Amino acid sequence: MFKQFTENISGHQAYLLFSLAIFLVFFIVVSIVLFRIRKPHVDHMSQLPLSDNQIDSTNS
Repeated sequence: MFKQFTENISGHQAYLLFSLAIFLVFFIVVSIVLFRIRKPHVDHMSQLPLSDNQIDSTNS
């Protein structure tokens, strides 16, 4: 089925498929990064705008 679909692609449709593939790869990579991030890092980063330029070396 996919082979028949790719055989009938004209020039501008290839750009659409390429942009869809880029979006899907980007979305999957961002999802993986977000699920692998550690909670202490998220807590540290969320406190940065509120801190008074004090560096806490325990969360690094």
